[in-house]
Amino acid sequence: MTQAELKKTFYSNGKLLITGEYTVLDGAKAFALPTKGGQYLDVTPNNNSTINWKSYDSDGSVWYESEFALTSVFKNTPDDNEVTITLINMLHQAWLAKPDILNGTGYTVETRLTFPKNWGLGTSSTLINNIAQWFKINAFDLLAKSFGGSGYDIACAQNDTAIVYHLDEGNPITEPITFNPAFTDKLYFVYLNRKQNSKQAIAAYRERRNSIAPVLAKVNILTEKALKANSAQSFSDALDEHEAIMSAVLGLPTMKSLIFPDFKGTIKSLGAWGGDFVLAVAEENPIEYFKSKGFETIVPYSEMILG
Repeated sequence: MTQAELKKTFYSNGKLLITGEYTVLDGAKAFALPTKGGQYLDVTPNNNSTINWKSYDSDGSVWYESEFALTSVFKNTPDDNEVTITLINMLHQAWLAKPDILNGTGYTVETRLTFPKNWGLGTSSTLINNIAQWFKINAFDLLAKSFGGSGYDIACAQNDTAIVYHLDEGNPITEPITFNPAFTDKLYFVYLNRKQNSKQAIAAYRERRNSIAPVLAKVNILTEKALKANSAQSFSDALDEHEAIMSAVLGLPTMKSLIFPDFKGTIKSLGAWGGDFVLAVAEENPIEYFKSKGFETIVPYSEMILG
């Protein structure tokens, strides 16, 4: 067989978390959406006993490139490059679960993002899910042994519709749902260009979540309310209340009060507060408003979300 015939390709969806940020770690029901953008993983066997890795951003530029011996994966060998350390550990954990995949065979690997890497739509989660597909192992287990987190992003990687996701005694429960309300033309995703460190944000949440049970109950109610909303206003009401609750829990101002106090509509933080995207709900097209504030990337719902 030729190299081209031996090549295997895997794909995973990106993600956006609409409700349940932080609280999903403690069992709250989270509403999440897979994005049209995702990541491909191409693997081709080589005879070099090495992993020759190259990662492409959505514009075709190479953002990471390295070659390391299979023994580095087997031994989880440290490296000077932080990305390489993370990647080798991920491959090491996958190899421990399924050793025969790297049984004396090296690979040439390429990853290809179809969303800009800096958008924060799941560069890591799509890679974890792709590697899990390659090794034929459980992606949630690989996540737990590498990056950690709730796993909602892995669930989005694996589903082509909206989901409700929660942890039941640590076990991931994914419910694919239909979310196609008449008001999606009033929903926009605005890129803040303020990359957040998820691990730091989660640590800050854990420090503040003294009595979380009542908060979880409220978040569950608001997630249900958002999903059942039959108008942009009722959807906004659920998101506004969610923002107020999480603002109190995190001890942080809402993004609307901080950056968009004069916005005529709702602003909902997505994922780590202050990070990548916010969701805007507006009766009138808000693109010029956000551009006047210096935010150039405003993506309508229909262009961002799968389905």
